[in-house]
Amino acid sequence: MQKDKKDIVWKVYLIYFGFFCLMLMVIFKTFAIQNEGVSSVLEGEQYTEKIPTKTIPRYPRKGEILDCNRTPLLTSVSSFDIYMDPTVIDQKVFDKDLESLCDKLSTLFHDKSSQDYALMIRKARINKRRFVTIQKRINNEQRNLLRTYPIFKLGRNKGGLIDTEEIIERKRPHGELLKRTLGYYQKNKDGELKVGIEGAFHSYLVGEPGLEIAQKISTGWKKTGQIVKDAIEGANIITTFDKEIQEVAHSELYRQLKINAAISGSVVVMDVKTGYVRAMSNLTRVENGEYYELYNHAVGTKEVPGSTFKLASLMAALEDNKIDINSKVESARSYDYFGETINEAHNNYYGTISIKEAFELSSNVISKVIYQAYKNEPTTFIDRLKSFGLSSPLGLDIAGEPAPTLYSPGSPQWWRGSLAWVSVGYDVQLTPIQTLAFYNSIANDGKLVKPQFVQEIVRGTETVKSFQPIVLKNQICSNSTLQILKSCLEGVMKKGTGKRLHSSYFDIAGKTGTAEILNDNLKYGNKGEKRYLASFVGYFPVKNPIYSCIVTITANGDNIYGATVSGTVFSAIANKVYAGSLKYHKAINENAIKTSSFPKTKDGNREDLARILKKLRIPFKMANDNEWLFSKNENEMLSFHQRFVGKKTVPNVKGLSAKDAVYLIENTGMSTSIIGMGAVKKQSVPPGTPIFRGGLIELTLE
Repeated sequence: MQKDKKDIVWKVYLIYFGFFCLMLMVIFKTFAIQNEGVSSVLEGEQYTEKIPTKTIPRYPRKGEILDCNRTPLLTSVSSFDIYMDPTVIDQKVFDKDLESLCDKLSTLFHDKSSQDYALMIRKARINKRRFVTIQKRINNEQRNLLRTYPIFKLGRNKGGLIDTEEIIERKRPHGELLKRTLGYYQKNKDGELKVGIEGAFHSYLVGEPGLEIAQKISTGWKKTGQIVKDAIEGANIITTFDKEIQEVAHSELYRQLKINAAISGSVVVMDVKTGYVRAMSNLTRVENGEYYELYNHAVGTKEVPGSTFKLASLMAALEDNKIDINSKVESARSYDYFGETINEAHNNYYGTISIKEAFELSSNVISKVIYQAYKNEPTTFIDRLKSFGLSSPLGLDIAGEPAPTLYSPGSPQWWRGSLAWVSVGYDVQLTPIQTLAFYNSIANDGKLVKPQFVQEIVRGTETVKSFQPIVLKNQICSNSTLQILKSCLEGVMKKGTGKRLHSSYFDIAGKTGTAEILNDNLKYGNKGEKRYLASFVGYFPVKNPIYSCIVTITANGDNIYGATVSGTVFSAIANKVYAGSLKYHKAINENAIKTSSFPKTKDGNREDLARILKKLRIPFKMANDNEWLFSKNENEMLSFHQRFVGKKTVPNVKGLSAKDAVYLIENTGMSTSIIGMGAVKKQSVPPGTPIFRGGLIELTLE
């Protein structure tokens, strides 16, 4: 008995001691957890005892691409995908508010009826689906609005509202406008794909990522909002483009391509002094006959320039003292060079003409002039052309510019007739923007500037980088040659191939060009199937030029010419840009003397008169509480006085507009007949006459 009692005591002590140890462990563990917190994480994945955490990149919003007036051309748009878990909603709340929720969803998104939304959600609840798509790619304003709706306002756990992390997409607010030039940036298995401005300036646009902490939950990793390293926002790119000019260039090119069922076309408009490109459109026809910005022809497509290259040939000959621009030359319908023939357009015959006239008429007799001048020293001619920069790329900031093709004597591609063919724009290849840069140097008094697409990079209010005009050659040729060539370009528009394009508001200088080019099968087509590159390049206005411009259009057919096809686009752009910009015109009333008299004011209703005069900031005073008034000029102020409008007599409507007069008379039960326009001068029944229902009053207006 005594032994059993001792065993029980020991067991009690043992149990007591066990509980005591357990309590010590609990107390110790509680302090340990409180003091431990969330461990600091610098990189990689680490864990506390209970909550796994890791650092993840915190990507900043990508910078915008803007035009020169800060209008967005390419921007980042935030969106969210919205889902619903109908299984977490209390049955009473579900039955009471579902109809109201579905009404609001239908009104907000317009994609389903309220009944369709309700049916979809009810089925999901019955089938215990916990992830029902409500809407994808909604904006933040819509997302915030959803959070105020019945059921959804209860939150995720009670209202079933599930929204994804912010989805940021690049958007072009103006559709196809500048699509290819703005470009894009992509990462793929082969590396990076950098296209256009976005590709070229990606490092500025993307900013620098930061670091933040994420926690692992049952559905994956979730951001905690705890920032380890702040992200640096992407910078904005201020381009040289002017959206207003760009819209004109794009629409005019599109219109002409449609008219001619052309294959493709491009337009570049450039500021003469700075080289800043104000507009660049590139359109290519697809199978359905529409045109889209699929490839940047202006930058990347080099082709034989045709007659627009004759300017460079004359510049070379003048600089080398090989010709006098007024010298006479005997033209023909065709010119043969070692078995290959250069024909005049339309089989024209000009007879004996000056070299200047030959340029203005775009005669191929220039091939004869250049061949005779350089036949014994072709290298001199090619070297002179190279000195103008015509064999070197411009070094554009966006990718895709090829080097011009200009063969030299002794190269495998050079043959005995090359000299003649190069002189009229064959056996040489340039991109449209390379040709434009050359012509721009004429407008810019001989200074060759680099075409640029970006003028500033900014982050907030800070300028990260600015792009000043870049001069590639200070003087492309002598001043005497420059003046002669300017005269030749003006002559083209006044009495040559461009005379029908002459503007009545300002003078244009330019050159037409039509070159037969290879078809898709790399062969020249037969009649009706030939492919041509029609071009026009020049500048405006002639005095103190503002813009230079080139238009190139590729099309099949026998009626594709630089003047009628590309020149028409150039002329339309020049006229609209010049006419639509006030900065190019002097104010016609800049020194006008302000009148001290008040405007002639019709009589009328008190509220109407007061509202208009306040907007115009014209001082006035009115009789108190009178609805209908007449006006007088008194002491540098318009004064309005009570007009007689009897309740049982004919009102005085003289001086009122027809609308007010008819309103007052017909309110008495009488009718009106109106003669003339303007304010009432005469009424057939005098004011104050007793009214008689059905009576007619004739109103004479002037």
